[in-house]
Amino acid sequence: MVVQQNRSGGGARAVCALVAMGVMAAAAGCSGGGGDRAAADDRSGAGAVETVRRAAAVLTGTGTGSASPSGAESPGAGSPGAGSPDKADPDKGSRSVAGTAQVSTSMETAAGGTRVTIRGKGTYDFRTQSGRLRVVLPQDAAGQEEHLPMTELLAPGALYMMNRGAGVPRNKWVRIDTTALADGNLVTGGATDPMAAAELLLGVRAVTYVGESDLAGVTVRHYRGTTDIARAARQASALSRGALRAAAKGFSTDTVSFDAYLDEQGRLRKVRHRFSFANKGPAVEVVSTTLLYGFGVPVSVPMPAERDIYTGEIEQGRQT
Repeated sequence: MVVQQNRSGGGARAVCALVAMGVMAAAAGCSGGGGDRAAADDRSGAGAVETVRRAAAVLTGTGTGSASPSGAESPGAGSPGAGSPDKADPDKGSRSVAGTAQVSTSMETAAGGTRVTIRGKGTYDFRTQSGRLRVVLPQDAAGQEEHLPMTELLAPGALYMMNRGAGVPRNKWVRIDTTALADGNLVTGGATDPMAAAELLLGVRAVTYVGESDLAGVTVRHYRGTTDIARAARQASALSRGALRAAAKGFSTDTVSFDAYLDEQGRLRKVRHRFSFANKGPAVEVVSTTLLYGFGVPVSVPMPAERDIYTGEIEQGRQT
């Protein structure tokens, strides 16, 4: 998805084009018990804002948490089952600084009058800001064609995609400069970069504590609020700041609503962002969910060699 933004005359005009890199276009044709121990001032007002911001900082390494790391979790613990991250089983453990994690994603949008969901699964290293996802596209609107799963490599300022289709050889990667995307790769790849998903919370402005929530048998604390993309970009780490700055300039509004779920160590286990795009018609909403589990899992993400990167023409809007 690419969001083309024109700001002129009497106001802002957003054009949501579900064709960028063929992802959305093709789709259309976590430990329990934390709630009881949370301090009252962490559940409202400035305390809730700081709690959410601190959770993002712990995860991304831009700040420190209230506890120190005491070992990694079992990589197999809490592995989500098939389907939406909403139905995943967060793992149990005692590590407060994430470092690495397994990731499940879902991205829902309405395109061509049909609501579609793109799902991803993989691993991510928040220290190097790199990860690998297998992104699965649904059938086209007529249900007649299966799309090949795409492999995505995430890196600071870059997104690499294999099985891109649209005339790209299957053994070649397509490289996208995420700092040049109008959305900063918040939605383009069919999955929000986990680093961006977390660092968006650094710009949190208003938060309400919703209450304890059961996430596949584990009690987590649920916070709901709004964040500011431009403010998050200023607070973000140097490696990811460029993409968030691009998003801050590209959207018609900097405000993004979210739901965040924290475990007893204050770690972010699940976050859902709602991105809204204003067109000449009704606004289009994209709901992006990121689930984190298996903290401490080994992650290795070698980047493609230059000879393996496709530099030819891409047929927009086509996926094979």
